[in-house]
Amino acid sequence: MAAWCPTLAIDRWRLGQDRPDPSAPLILIGETAHGPRITAVSPPARAAGARRGMLLADARALAPGLVVHPADPAGDHAFLETLALWVQRWGPWSALDAPDGLIVDVTGVAHLFGGEDALMVDARACFAARGLQVRLAIAPTAGAAWALAHHGPDRSALAEGGDPLDALRDLPVAALRLDDAVLLLLDRLGLKRIGDLAAIGRSALARRFRDRRAPAANPLVRLDQFAGRVPEPILPVIAAPVPTVLRRLIEPLRHRDLLDRVVADLALALARRLEAHGQGARRLDLTLWKVDGGVLRRALELAAPTRDAAHITRLFAHKLDDCDAGFGIEVVRLSAPWAEPLMLSQTDLEASAQQHGTSLAACIDRLTARLGAAAVAMPVPRASHLPERAQGWVTPDPTRAMQEELAFHARPLKLLDRAEPIAVIYEAPDGLPRLFRWRGAVHEIARAEGPERIAPEWWREKGGARLRDYYRIEDSSGRRYWIYRRGLPGDGRGGVPEWFLQGLCG
Repeated sequence: MAAWCPTLAIDRWRLGQDRPDPSAPLILIGETAHGPRITAVSPPARAAGARRGMLLADARALAPGLVVHPADPAGDHAFLETLALWVQRWGPWSALDAPDGLIVDVTGVAHLFGGEDALMVDARACFAARGLQVRLAIAPTAGAAWALAHHGPDRSALAEGGDPLDALRDLPVAALRLDDAVLLLLDRLGLKRIGDLAAIGRSALARRFRDRRAPAANPLVRLDQFAGRVPEPILPVIAAPVPTVLRRLIEPLRHRDLLDRVVADLALALARRLEAHGQGARRLDLTLWKVDGGVLRRALELAAPTRDAAHITRLFAHKLDDCDAGFGIEVVRLSAPWAEPLMLSQTDLEASAQQHGTSLAACIDRLTARLGAAAVAMPVPRASHLPERAQGWVTPDPTRAMQEELAFHARPLKLLDRAEPIAVIYEAPDGLPRLFRWRGAVHEIARAEGPERIAPEWWREKGGARLRDYYRIEDSSGRRYWIYRRGLPGDGRGGVPEWFLQGLCG
């Protein structure tokens, strides 16, 4: 069974709103090299003239009243994965047909619902209950089911054992899931229907497309998959169980010390479950259900996989300071929705007993829990010769920190946030600097080393970008600086060269 949700992105956006207006001409846009472009269109917006793939400026010229929101392809894909698990209620396995469809194996299952028609009626009702528009079709092969769902009548079914090529010969060749370039070629050859393509000899198609290996670029392969002559590999979606532990309390909890004890017990139970699967938690969700119906949620993201129950308990201790138990908490659940492999390792028992320090990952977790995720970061190298672009700041990862090491290549210990202009006196246009003025003070240069020339990044800079010559200098007081000259005399890319101070050496 093929399930196609033609307005999946629009439906998902509306499900996230409190009171969406179904009559609003809603469109979703994505950024492209030529400006914002429409990625999803609601029926009212389509009636106003907006089309998928149209530039936003052109669409607003046709319909100034469009309601515009940014698209979220990653969120749509995650939502589709959730639907892929949900549709397994009609079959043993399902697969994604990105970006807005699903394939479900319903072989030998239809009789449980009273037949294929009754199965599709039930599926359509369930999709409608979730607020999703859907087109359904059942056929002996995945390709034929996809073709019926996208180009045939809604809720159509093809009898088992029949030849899909004979039954669906009037469908357009686009139903074979071919690339746009192949469809354009077939249209120029006058092959507009599947029946027209199937009537051509196999040898002729094999000669014309013998260099096309991808199924979407070879009509002969698609015809064989459509008819079931060759298998079509399909990757099923498999649910990954989330390690979860839960406690239903006999008496509601109102005191903090008792809650800490329950969290510690749950952390120990979750650590045992993770150990049984050889995993460590990277994200932890703690959910508290109160007697009055309220729900409290606290989440943690860890720097490295862990199943240390004491460490988890300490981290949640900082997250529970502002919890209001109200009339009491009756259910507590701890889960690890994000887990990574963490194998058992043999440790030195004597050294472990004498260990009094704290690991880097545990230190990062404590700082993040207290200061917030935005306050803790680590530097990482980036592929750039320009000093201000040679490194960036990312979320701390102790594993990455051990594998990568920043190589500064005799760079200064401190870089200014922004290079500051200075006035320099030098012997000759290409000679070493002798004096420079910075922040109102004049510095006499006692020693200078350089230049080290760094070319501009031509793929990012404009055509007028200038070369840089860097010098390591020391003034008469022993202070060391890192300065550079931007531009060369007579390079034709501006006026006289400019000097800047960018770093302070130790």
